[in-house]
Amino acid sequence: MTETEAALRTLAHNVRAARNRAGLSLDEFGRRAKVSKGALVALEKAQGNPNFATLVRLADTLGVSVSALMEAPSEGRVRVVSADAIMPLWAGERGGEARLMLTTSGPAPVEVWRWKLEPGEEHPSHPHQAGVVETLSVTAGQMVLIADGAEHPVGTGQTATFDGDVPHSYRGAGTGTCHLIMTVHIPPVPAQGPPS
Repeated sequence: MTETEAALRTLAHNVRAARNRAGLSLDEFGRRAKVSKGALVALEKAQGNPNFATLVRLADTLGVSVSALMEAPSEGRVRVVSADAIMPLWAGERGGEARLMLTTSGPAPVEVWRWKLEPGEEHPSHPHQAGVVETLSVTAGQMVLIADGAEHPVGTGQTATFDGDVPHSYRGAGTGTCHLIMTVHIPPVPAQGPPS
């Protein structure tokens, strides 16, 4: 089995398990996530290749992190992840990329991402569920964070944070490659009481 096939099987298992835990039928899940039932059936059978935006919508609908859908169960108390061992979830036309390095466990998980943006390269993101907070720390270069229509320059050594429930995008700026670490803080899923 190839690495891609193994990743699709893990994704299929995790999506199905999270959907079942949430008590969602395929029809309701598809309606909420704005993904066709056919695409969901294929995904849960480890077929197809969902894009980054679809993964974000599925995770938001299920109230979990993207990596909770992508990661196999962790072994041990310490995880060390190498960037070159992680496939990019987004690749830009000019060489930029985004890699989801890991997600912390617990009731309010945090995703840790490594991004690379080339000058003028932009990645738009749909709004996340209410309560999601993103933090961007630029380690080299310059970028522009566009949140709810307003532009915010962020340079080397600077960190920006914002509520992720608005339309937003990240754009490389300046003359060189921008490297940044992004964290996505996901709110705890409210406990569901017994049916009334």
